[in-house]
Parts: sequence; structure tokens; C-alpha cells
Amino acid sequence: MKLTGKQIRFLRGLGHHLNPVVMVGKEEVNPAVTSAVEEALQSHELIKIKLQEGCLGDRKEVAAELATATAAEVVQILGRTILLFRPSDEVKIALPKS
Repeated sequence: MKLTGKQIRFLRGLGHHLNPVVMVGKEEVNPAVTSAVEEALQSHELIKIKLQEGCLGDRKEVAAELATATAAEVVQILGRTILLFRPSDEVKIALPKS
């Protein structure tokens, strides 16, 4: 699923007030982190991920790896924070039409 500019702006607005639900530390992306992101996306659709100081990987590479592993879209990378979106079976966030 490819998001339009209007949908990305809408999701960034929704994600502004969210707290991070997954933290990526020095072990970077591993099966436990991927599983936690998968579970969070299933229940919330839009999640914030925080890269801690111990994470030495490039933030864009970590975001791309997590998005690929969970079939999600990277909405925003701001500092050490990543915003991911994946629609679930029960639509919780109604995206604006393109």
C-alpha cells in the first residue's frame, strides 16, 4: 500500500501525540523487536518506535527493515523516532481519499 501526501500528513498529525510503544536498543532489529512491532501494529495501526542511545544502526535502515518485516509503511522519521502505519482487518483509522 502506497500512501499519498495527504494521507501521510493526516497520519503525522495523528501520530504527534502518541507515545512510543516499542524501543529499539543495542541489539537493534531482532525477532523479538519485530514481533513486538507486529503485535503493536495489529492492535493500533499507527505506532511510534523510539531508537535508544545504544542503537548504533542508521535510523533510516532500521525503519526500512522494520517496515519490510511487518508489511507496514514508514510515515515519518523524526530524530530517533519512527512512525509506522499498517491498516488492520478492523479499520480503526479512516484515511482521507487520495
